[in-house]
Amino acid sequence: MSISAIILTKNEKLHIERCIKSLTDAGISVFVIDSGSSDGTIEIAERLGAQVFYNQWKNYADQFQWGLDNCPINTEWVMRMDADEYLEPDLIDEVRTGLISVPSNISGLYIRRKYFFLGQWIKKGAVYPLNLLRIWRNGKGRIEARWMDEHIVLSGDGNTMFLNGHIVDDNLNNTRWYIDKHNRYADREMIDIVGRKYDLFEQDESIAKDSSNNQARIKRFVKERVYNSLPVFIRPTFYFLYRYFIRLGFMDGVKGFAFHFMQGFWYRTLVDLRVYEAEMQMKHCQSKAERVQILKDLTGLDL
Repeated sequence: MSISAIILTKNEKLHIERCIKSLTDAGISVFVIDSGSSDGTIEIAERLGAQVFYNQWKNYADQFQWGLDNCPINTEWVMRMDADEYLEPDLIDEVRTGLISVPSNISGLYIRRKYFFLGQWIKKGAVYPLNLLRIWRNGKGRIEARWMDEHIVLSGDGNTMFLNGHIVDDNLNNTRWYIDKHNRYADREMIDIVGRKYDLFEQDESIAKDSSNNQARIKRFVKERVYNSLPVFIRPTFYFLYRYFIRLGFMDGVKGFAFHFMQGFWYRTLVDLRVYEAEMQMKHCQSKAERVQILKDLTGLDL
């Protein structure tokens, strides 16, 4: 069974060697799509045998789809990986030895992800287990055209199956970097929320119709139809209390509190603040073009 993995990078010197080595240990070919690294990321990737390509960054979905469309991938399967992720030994063994007998009617493979924060595995608060569609047959998958929370969507009527091994998401950067990253995420998520509310952009509804991705479809429905219908600044409070108490996030200890507070309350409040600010400036807008321009001015992104 042959697999090629696509990794998006920009200044990932801390992570790229760990990521690529875990993939090559599993016999997986690596394609890196870089958007302007200056810290040695490209040199490390090439030294480890990865094929490196450059494409100017717009957003994650656009960059990944560019990789799917332009990399010379001729393997039977394609894999999605982030630079700060790696395969655990059980998944490496499973990929190397256990996937030869995958039935021909299977088009996608789900992998469980472990999320680490400040070096600790976060096990509670609805963070684990999270099953992600990460491997699919070449030509059978594409990525949703969204600014945030994009998923792989399968074409045709292929079935899926679950692997037993894990991917680990363990970013080694400090908390200042974490906050800067989530500031950028908040801009992107605000664009999706406001764009949907005011019908500013064409909406990719693929995941809602993808019966092979029930977990993502249900989460998307709850987020867009339930959570986003609640009042701004109230909904992050409800969400944090749900994660921390009902879903037992408090059992993750001190580091767990920091994670669930920052990711479940602080970040969601930051998104609401961006949404609130955008809608304040849109009060007197008469056209879509005016609203889109406001989003451009607020985020500095090319929409």
